[in-house]
Amino acid sequence: MNDVVYLLAAIGLMALITWLLRALPFMAGHWLRHHPLVHKLGGSLPLAIMVLLLVDTAASQARHHPGLPWPECAAVVVVVLLQWRLRQTLLSIVAGTATYMLLLGL
Repeated sequence: MNDVVYLLAAIGLMALITWLLRALPFMAGHWLRHHPLVHKLGGSLPLAIMVLLLVDTAASQARHHPGLPWPECAAVVVVVLLQWRLRQTLLSIVAGTATYMLLLGL
């Protein structure tokens, strides 16, 4: 097969897959709005993503300085407590970041 034809076919296939993935929510919108699995995921997925990001960030930052990961643990506790009590995601993230930065500065 000619290299140019192969390259154009690969680009065309990638474009088609990209278009289908972007169009799928619009094509299946009615099904997605009424499916119970989608509603269940919508309720629990944001919290799960926030927890995964929090753990990953804290673990990777703890590797960058010597000693025990006390600043990371304190920031995680602040985020968890604020999220649990106030349910304000942005406030929890900002307060946890501020706590971490203050403890690193000490």
